[in-house]
Amino acid sequence: MKVLWGLCFVGFIVLGRLVDCFEEFNVTEVYNVEANGVSAANPLMVGLTLIQGADAKGAVCLDGTLPGYHLHRGYGTGANSWLIQLEGGGWCNTIRNCVYRKTTRRGSSNYMEKQLPFTGILSNKAEENPDFFNWNRVKFRYCDGASFSGDGQDEVNKLYFRGQRIWSAGIEELMSKGLRQANQALLSGCSAGGLASILHCDEFGDIFPGTIRVKCLSDAGLFLDATDVSGGRTLRNMYAGVVKLQGVQKNLPLSCTNHMDPTSCFFPQNLIANIKTPIFILNAAYDAWQLQASLAPPSADPQGSWSECKLNHALCSTSQIQFLQDFRSQMLNAVKDFSMFQPNGLFINSCFAHCQTERQDTWFADDSPLIQNKGIALSVGDWFFDRVGVKAIDCAYPCDTTCHNLVFK
Repeated sequence: MKVLWGLCFVGFIVLGRLVDCFEEFNVTEVYNVEANGVSAANPLMVGLTLIQGADAKGAVCLDGTLPGYHLHRGYGTGANSWLIQLEGGGWCNTIRNCVYRKTTRRGSSNYMEKQLPFTGILSNKAEENPDFFNWNRVKFRYCDGASFSGDGQDEVNKLYFRGQRIWSAGIEELMSKGLRQANQALLSGCSAGGLASILHCDEFGDIFPGTIRVKCLSDAGLFLDATDVSGGRTLRNMYAGVVKLQGVQKNLPLSCTNHMDPTSCFFPQNLIANIKTPIFILNAAYDAWQLQASLAPPSADPQGSWSECKLNHALCSTSQIQFLQDFRSQMLNAVKDFSMFQPNGLFINSCFAHCQTERQDTWFADDSPLIQNKGIALSVGDWFFDRVGVKAIDCAYPCDTTCHNLVFK
């Protein structure tokens, strides 16, 4: 990672976009760096489908291109079951970094991969994904920069903030492909997509009759309104920019905005207790992205005293670990009321990780992370199918020896 960061630093100093470099690398790629895990062998590759006609509804990526998704059809007992996975990839909170973002796959379908590997919760192999392998599985691409929730535009810079319309157009497209006939459905998402699955959970639930099982899963989407190492509010400041720039306020839940400011209502901790559709929160207590970009970003740590700790938690000092223990306590406090609603589920492991559903080694493998001898895939499956309630909270670091911690090299 030091090499990558060095290249990023040099390249973006030249372009005058150092801040964008930090945000783009850390926000979008942190969860793709593997520490001690391996990817699935010979993963299923699924092609990209663009939503034709979406532009007529104003449902376009930041640069005006068509949004897209990857769909692999279910079969057998899963022929009418649907899993929709919302892609992650951070946010853009200023004109400058939104202009940059539209030159990447996070802002334009012109740059999206034409095929993606379906692993973890998207795998089509029973031995890799025991409960959802034969479902209709969708990876919904993320190209708006506001967790599928903005609605506005910037004419001067030709930026289209249309996340909410992309969400609506995508669901409408999938309804025509069979989602309308679903007998059970799960809306999932990772990182910024995990936040989106929270923001859209009740909207998704309301699509279907009350007689079918509909639930939501947020993986690494529990972003906290936390104080950074300098005493500032790095993530709150970023979210304030996203909400204002992209016209998010009008699409936030009234149950929150009628008594809190819009920026606060973009934070999951202020939303989850009021969601009526059952939801499962999967999060690392020491979330690797939040450590990198929210708790100890370069702007809050100009002397670089957190640099080694961020790259490898084993290099953290006693006082740094205590700061992270306090962050874990904030996370547990944030889910306290949420966890009291019986249909909700919870899996908070004491790992330095980010996004654990799409990686095969963390989702379902011989050495996957465990809480009380139960892994993530089985916990999610038990919760979704009402086999048993799941409210799993790990003991504090360093007690868990099953973690797949992200160590950046």
